Amino acid sequence: MSDIDSIFSDDWPADHRSGIVAIVGRPNAGKSTLVNALLGQKIAIVAPKPQTTRTRQLGIHTTPRSQILFMDTPGLHEPHNKLGEMMLESVFQALNDADAILWIVDASQPPNSEDQRIAQALSEHIRPKPVLLALNKADLGSQYADAYRALFTPQAERAISALNNQGVAELIPLLVEWLPLGPRYFPAEQVSDANMRLIAAEIIREKVIFNTEKEIPYSVAVKIDEYREAEERTFISATLYVERDSQKGILIGAGGKMIKTIGTQARQELMTLLETPVHLELNVKVLKDWRDDEVLMRRIGYHMPKEDDD
Repeated sequence: MSDIDSIFSDDWPADHRSGIVAIVGRPNAGKSTLVNALLGQKIAIVAPKPQTTRTRQLGIHTTPRSQILFMDTPGLHEPHNKLGEMMLESVFQALNDADAILWIVDASQPPNSEDQRIAQALSEHIRPKPVLLALNKADLGSQYADAYRALFTPQAERAISALNNQGVAELIPLLVEWLPLGPRYFPAEQVSDANMRLIAAEIIREKVIFNTEKEIPYSVAVKIDEYREAEERTFISATLYVERDSQKGILIGAGGKMIKTIGTQARQELMTLLETPVHLELNVKVLKDWRDDEVLMRRIGYHMPKEDDD
């Protein structure tokens, strides 16, 4: 195990298995939807636009005899800026850290260049780690399953529909078999390593993605400035950073309509999650070309690996 703070429990059996399973796939293959289905609740934002996931996210699945740490990764893509490079680096780091790989593909569509890059990475960088191929969207047909098998031969495969939760539970025992003997690293009731500040920021960003088009979803970063829980309500203040004045105008909208819509949707989901009233304040600021500036990315909260990082 690496880069994970361990919380050991004394009541795990001698045959208990635990470890990291990295979930990889091209953008929009259904990685985040699968993570949420595996855990039985939402921890990762889901949107119909590529590159929604920007950083590695940890989902924790616990049974009496196993604990799987699912690492949701950004879609493997060709980077066009520093943020894209960071996202790509996080994918390869997850592959290095993992005990097993869950490769999810859209079996209703033929492989593209991104699928080929993933297959190449699996062949060249992670063997002899076992790979489970999840043929997603099987409800739409798996006519391209053979094409994916031709790219890479996995140790096992299953046809699933992450959106409809079909065949998802069958993935767990297969993955558990490949994990090493080990303790429980997190309490049984914990399903993610993300704190509420991060979760709130991601929920707000998800609403931006759903309500905006073109370059806006990819140019927005969300930073929580204040998160304070009180007896009667939770107070959250966040800043939405964009790269251009024109993007700021679009995000705010005529008469503040767009930012109000985003805030209302985010507040409703946060209230459901927190089971308490939420006071949410959103501000929009311009950080010119922040996706290509490592200093600005660190300021917003993205981790850029240093040259001397392992």
